[in-house]
Amino acid sequence: MTGPFRYTSPVPPKSATGVAADVYAQMSTDFGIERAPTFVVLSASPPLLTAAWALTRESLLAGQVSRTDKEVVAAGVSLANRCPFCVDAHTVLLHATGDHRLAETIARGEQPADPAHRRLLAWGKDMSTPRPFGPTAAPEHIGTALAFHFINRIVSALLTESMLPGGLQRIRAVRSAAGRSLARTVRRELVTGLSLPLLETEGEAPAWAVGTAVGTAYGALRTAAELGAGLLSEEDAAFVRQSVAAWDGVTPLPVHGADLPDRAERPGARLALLAARAPYRITDEDVAAWLAPPFTDHCLVHLIAFGAICAMGRVEATLTLETKEHA
Repeated sequence: MTGPFRYTSPVPPKSATGVAADVYAQMSTDFGIERAPTFVVLSASPPLLTAAWALTRESLLAGQVSRTDKEVVAAGVSLANRCPFCVDAHTVLLHATGDHRLAETIARGEQPADPAHRRLLAWGKDMSTPRPFGPTAAPEHIGTALAFHFINRIVSALLTESMLPGGLQRIRAVRSAAGRSLARTVRRELVTGLSLPLLETEGEAPAWAVGTAVGTAYGALRTAAELGAGLLSEEDAAFVRQSVAAWDGVTPLPVHGADLPDRAERPGARLALLAARAPYRITDEDVAAWLAPPFTDHCLVHLIAFGAICAMGRVEATLTLETKEHA
């Protein structure tokens, strides 16, 4: 496949078999987009594909919290992570919810008129601030935010920045029309948990989502993504983990210095750390320095996913238990 894929060649969805075909079928029904590149790019690894889809479905798409509210959170995360592809996608999905003014306000980089939406957007940008929602809504809001901390990094590392050919999503009328085409699907109520039988890994649910489908999917994604550490030496894997743990979750990675391993000497550690802390800075040279036989597309998505899950865990560690009952 060509199109938005920078370094991998996923099997076209129409040719998919097994669990990948099952994911695409569910995605077509529940997401309205059968061939969403954000998931297709993970198809070389069924455990990553199924877990990333499950966390997205169970947090963003299903549940009782307003889809509009969760799209605002996802947009805030994507803005903070400098992921234009995902910002455009959530703008289109906000159009699909019917809130066209809100969609365009966020697209212009402005603040929503509704105070609750302003608080949710701000929290998406900085999850260390008090939560603007109560404990009942926490699994869906936190799950959505952390899912996109992972997905933003996959997208920035492995896809182009343009959601539509030729950057057509930059045209307001195109964004609106794309949203309207998804409106019926986006506004449906989904039964929770239907993605869980697709999972190929298991893991411990986090405290904020114990006993929920979101928690099950989150644990599965952590397990699947952590497998990428096995592509590095123990020393390099520890270096990536320690660098991310010492990071504040916000400050960009310095372009030069000891924080970023040399491309020629430690290409795997460099790629994983960039995926965690500055995926938009990954270059063709960075990938070429590491992606050579015996490494494959499967290996590349797992290495990027390892960096992404380290970053997701670091952001999760900044969560405050304090809540503000506003939204």
